[in-house]
Amino acid sequence: MISGKILRYHGWPEGKALGAAKKIAEQLMQSGMDKDAALHLLDEVLAQPAQFANDFRVSDLAELLLPEVEAVIQKIDLRGDPVEYRTWGAENIEAETINQMSQAMRLPVAIAGALMPDAHVGYGLPIGGVLATENEVIPYAVGVDIACRMRLSLYAEPTEILTASRQRFEKALFSQTRFGLNAHWDKQDEPEHKVLDDPDWNATPLLRSLLDKAQRQLGTSGSGNHFVEWGKVRLFADNALPGLKAGVYLALLSHSGSRGVGARIAETYTTAATQSLQGLPESLRHLAWLSLESGTGSEYWLSMQLAGKFAQANHEIIHKRVAAAAGIDAIASVENHHNFAWKEALAGGSNAIVHRKGATPANMGELGIIPGSMGAAGYIVRGKGNKDALNSASHGAGRAMSRKTALKTITKTMRDTYLREHGVVLLGGGLDESPQAYKDIESVIRSQDELVEVIGKFTPIIVRMAEEQGQY
Repeated sequence: MISGKILRYHGWPEGKALGAAKKIAEQLMQSGMDKDAALHLLDEVLAQPAQFANDFRVSDLAELLLPEVEAVIQKIDLRGDPVEYRTWGAENIEAETINQMSQAMRLPVAIAGALMPDAHVGYGLPIGGVLATENEVIPYAVGVDIACRMRLSLYAEPTEILTASRQRFEKALFSQTRFGLNAHWDKQDEPEHKVLDDPDWNATPLLRSLLDKAQRQLGTSGSGNHFVEWGKVRLFADNALPGLKAGVYLALLSHSGSRGVGARIAETYTTAATQSLQGLPESLRHLAWLSLESGTGSEYWLSMQLAGKFAQANHEIIHKRVAAAAGIDAIASVENHHNFAWKEALAGGSNAIVHRKGATPANMGELGIIPGSMGAAGYIVRGKGNKDALNSASHGAGRAMSRKTALKTITKTMRDTYLREHGVVLLGGGLDESPQAYKDIESVIRSQDELVEVIGKFTPIIVRMAEEQGQY
């Protein structure tokens, strides 16, 4: 049967409505409706009770909900003017993106924000948007691919080995990576990692249901702009990375996130947030929030943290397997993630929840990686702790055109000519990820010299990506 705990997980508030929903759920299932269908119907009633006022199956529940929904609607007032925020690289950001950020800063829970130079339009909050709230978490200001992250490993072998033994390094990428929406390992090849033993998988019904998916997808990558690639890194100074001298190093760089685990968490809790805050205008409904003092908010926060651990484990396994297949050992690594929320102190000393959707943490001295595209350089950076930017930097070059526009505009010949001229071998990769679809990484990096110090440069040489569209 459908318990009160499950209904609360789906966003039902404590009180008479919860009890009524549980009773009606039982009646629906006794009449022959399966559990998933009953839950879906109840979700619809909670989201739009007025539409079910004449549905005899749930009309009493809809009537009970209407006053509660109206009370919530009356409580949500947007700010007349957005909270002030700074923008870096505005010359490379479309007006629509800036307007979207400004609208997000009208949320009553918004207390600070910043816009990074790789910004472009996203759902709710722009990609490249940084948004601080007092004690609320906004699932869609984190994003669908929770804890999408970068990892860079350096090796002592000379970079010439990529040319001299190219097949060996290509084979390592092909045999030890899996990409795409349904990417998984065969049972006998599934990796092991302590993240699967984390007790938080038992914290909620949703997380328990996702453990099998985590096992199957552990050590795999999504589609879209996710990649694993060999290249070379030039460090500009001795000890730019601890213990390493200035010079050129063989390197492996990866970009991916928490796969289907993070996507399901994001979908579930965004639904819960939007159902409980129906007074937001349509343009901002994706930015519904959850109080961290609520049961649902604390569940999301725990789930987000677990997704972060899972994403980190994915990269650890990918780098370990690919390097082992190539017969080399790492001597250093750098990693960071975006699409996450952190508890941090703002410039005035007040505590806040800082959401970075497609933005990289750049606290004073913090190392990070800002990639370009499949054919462009990426950069190793050290944060400067710029308080106006909420200690943030860009997470990449940022798209210059949508995937749809890229597919209509860029031909395979155009992309392949660009890659050949830049000495890049591409294994897979869709046209929507062509280098021409992205902003100029050099301009993006120059726009944030107040935010980060560049300490190294990565040049891609052999790039592995998925071919199909999609991301998770």
